[in-house]
Amino acid sequence: MLTCNAQHSSFEHALNAYGALKTPCFFMVSFDQSLWHIEPLNTPSGAVWYTLEGRGFFPPAPTVLNLPAALVKKPPSFEAYALMHARVQEEIRSGNTYLLNLTCKSVLETPLELEHLFYASHAPFRCLLKDQFVCFSPERFVKIADNTIHTFPMKGTIDASVPEARRQLLEDEKEKAEHVMVVDLLRNDLSRVASRVHVKRFRYLEEIQAGGKRLLQASSHICGALPEHWHETLGSLFCTLLPAGSITGTPKKKTVEIIQEVEGYARGYFTGIFGIYDGETVDSAVMIRFVEKEEKGFVYKSGGGITLLSDAHKEHQEMVDKIYVPLL
Repeated sequence: MLTCNAQHSSFEHALNAYGALKTPCFFMVSFDQSLWHIEPLNTPSGAVWYTLEGRGFFPPAPTVLNLPAALVKKPPSFEAYALMHARVQEEIRSGNTYLLNLTCKSVLETPLELEHLFYASHAPFRCLLKDQFVCFSPERFVKIADNTIHTFPMKGTIDASVPEARRQLLEDEKEKAEHVMVVDLLRNDLSRVASRVHVKRFRYLEEIQAGGKRLLQASSHICGALPEHWHETLGSLFCTLLPAGSITGTPKKKTVEIIQEVEGYARGYFTGIFGIYDGETVDSAVMIRFVEKEEKGFVYKSGGGITLLSDAHKEHQEMVDKIYVPLL
């Protein structure tokens, strides 16, 4: 097991070493790549629980789980959010960014522990770091199989109960522009590590359960061909692609700088990625839908993409809607 607070080159070199030997492992890395953890699949530490569409490690759930349905969420006020939104809009008008994923911390009150939240969720991608955080993500980052790399950016959300929700989401000019920008960004990112990159499926809708709500989210499927020796440079591949475009924005480098100035807190593992390398294939997910344990209690980190067409009221509501535990 390797855990480190060093710079991303250490994560890169460690994951390259696992890949070169084709040693199956679990890995995760934070948004800024300063925090990371890698452990062999055959000797799990127990400090990390995870599952990626059925593959993973976690202890069996207790026979009886008494899980109250209520979660009390206390997000930042609209006024506080609007100030951050206005600062991002200024940067957009100045040409410093065109799309920025703005996130916030919300206080979350629940009698449950992180382990309970992990068991309660039926999300396809879940990860828990003992006494620190749990995430239950609907968003895959990259999948690698048969020397082909796939990514599935998600951008665009609407309450499925809204009248004509599908049409509204697909025809919304702001959501459309945001999705196109993210697809273009991820296509360019994949082109740095793969050849013959193309969009296999564009802007399809999926329904997810968000606590008591049903949400529609828009995704696209992009893929490309990897060289046969990609295992030997597995860490370098991920460091080239990170941070994930769907939770940063474009242009990526400058947008990350703005995020760090505007958000006012360290994201840590939130919006980082975690994954499994089995010696032949890779699956990984973006760490969103994220509950973190702080000294004074739990916080929930969530957000959404801001463009020039964004409405502060709608973006604030989207940030609040994303505070949920799937199927709790």
